[in-house]
Amino acid sequence: MPNVKNLKRKLLITCEGFTLIELLVVVIILGLLASLVAPKFFGKLDKSKQMVAKAQIELFSSALDSFRLDNDRYPSTSEGLAALRKNVNTLAKWSGPYLPKEIPQDPWGRGYTYRSPGEHGDYDLFSLGADGVEGGEGENGDVVSWK
Repeated sequence: MPNVKNLKRKLLITCEGFTLIELLVVVIILGLLASLVAPKFFGKLDKSKQMVAKAQIELFSSALDSFRLDNDRYPSTSEGLAALRKNVNTLAKWSGPYLPKEIPQDPWGRGYTYRSPGEHGDYDLFSLGADGVEGGEGENGDVVSWK
């Protein structure tokens, strides 16, 4: 019958753990991988916000066209996009709501700007982008209905 003490010693000798150097190498490799992946991911995040804003503006444009077909005009600037959800001026031909849900904020947490009559057409509908200021490029660029 084998000696229990000898078995314990053999087990302790063969069950070695990772050294500090090995753990540091793994942590460094993970850090390098994260530094390569993170910028690509966050670059796409900014672009996706622009795409979401454009899709929402297109949805609002369709609802505005439906409003115009029913009421022979677009909502005024003072009525705003709220006229797509509620009959704010008790229009006789209003047959909304023209949007299924409440009007959302733009992807940067601000409201969309609506003007009717617009400078670029019957109405102007736009988001000011990430910086909240007219103009800009890239993620700070405006997302507009007239392009």
